[in-house]
Amino acid sequence: MTSTPEAPETPVREFPEPPVFNTVEDERLHRKQRLAAGFRLFSRFGFDEGIAGHITARDPEHGDHFWINPLGMHFGHIRVSDLILVSHSGEVVEGAGPVNAAAFVIHSQVHAARPDAVAAAHAHSTYGKCWSTLGRPLDPLTQDACAFYGDHSVFDDYTGVVLDLEEGKRIAHALGDTKAVILRNHGLLTVGGSVDEAVWWFITMERSCQVQLMAEAAGSPVLIDDETATRTHSQVGPARSGWFSFQPLYQRIVREQPDLLQ
Repeated sequence: MTSTPEAPETPVREFPEPPVFNTVEDERLHRKQRLAAGFRLFSRFGFDEGIAGHITARDPEHGDHFWINPLGMHFGHIRVSDLILVSHSGEVVEGAGPVNAAAFVIHSQVHAARPDAVAAAHAHSTYGKCWSTLGRPLDPLTQDACAFYGDHSVFDDYTGVVLDLEEGKRIAHALGDTKAVILRNHGLLTVGGSVDEAVWWFITMERSCQVQLMAEAAGSPVLIDDETATRTHSQVGPARSGWFSFQPLYQRIVREQPDLLQ
């Protein structure tokens, strides 16, 4: 009599860990490199819309300062050396070029309200804009969309270009402690504990908007049930998952466009 061989155990592979830095200068350079790469990826994915859109990274030494893109420079041209350091009072501390007033209003208030948010990303991407007009949160239609299940909100009071600090505060309040907010009639905004995470959440949220728009246009999509969506969120929605998902994109864009590191 022969015995049935046991099935091999599935090997457990741990995610790589985000880097730890010995000096604040090393950490600052790392954040700026990721930030420049984020802009190049936004360009690659077509998230540019004229002068609209911005990604910020909190400075590791000066917590009330953040790095941002200069107004009027195409995402596809931004290098590390082009980034501007701005204080929460609006002063340009380092770098040259104008700062997007709406970017300052939104990001200064988001960073002030969320000390855990190292980075924030916003752009006028096509599907995010389209979905935002519905004034609804995303449904748990796919595994990827479950990253946002119970973890995003809707800011439903569009009043034009955001130029008032009070509106920036209201956006930050609507964001709350979630990873993303849908700005009605405007677009998407995501945050993360690293630049990598914030940029990845934006990319996958934009794609989730696209999928839901397509699914609803095709018919009546079947939602993932609450229990499964909650469990899936615990698998694909943690900060480390967002950070890790960005790494292949970073490797690709640096290999294709190494000048971004200059």
